[in-house]
Amino acid sequence: MSKHEEYEKKAEELITPVLAKYQYEFVDVEFVKEAGSWHLRIYIDKEGGITIDDLTVVNHEFSDLMDEHDFIAESYILEISSPGLLRPFKKPRDYKRNLGNDVEVKLFAPVTWEERGKKYTDKEFVGILKEYKEDPEGIVLDFEDRTMEIPVKDIALIRKSIDF
Repeated sequence: MSKHEEYEKKAEELITPVLAKYQYEFVDVEFVKEAGSWHLRIYIDKEGGITIDDLTVVNHEFSDLMDEHDFIAESYILEISSPGLLRPFKKPRDYKRNLGNDVEVKLFAPVTWEERGKKYTDKEFVGILKEYKEDPEGIVLDFEDRTMEIPVKDIALIRKSIDF
């Protein structure tokens, strides 16, 4: 495990009790360098969506914890954020939460299928997420005229599909 992965793991451990106190959901953590500065980003959510007031409360409490534990050697910017509508699915709960919703899926490699005597090849799909399977990990996408099973290991990106 790299030093930065250890930072992420420790940050998740520290923030978990704070989030439990307010019944918020931990979504993700990342420690990344952007434009020459390190950023520790914690993404949180709750039923009905997270508010600015929620983010402020968590930011104050977590910032105090980070000062107390002081385990990150680099100087960094702490960000507590909503994951946003178009966040990629990373954990099983992301897939389960979106069952029945339209999702956008991009695969690492194209797949070929036959439909009405014609062959098609593509690696980007929008369909309804019908099922999430844990063993082996995969999904079932539903289209108007067919379904497709896709192993999670073949998915480069999956997120909710939003029409604007």
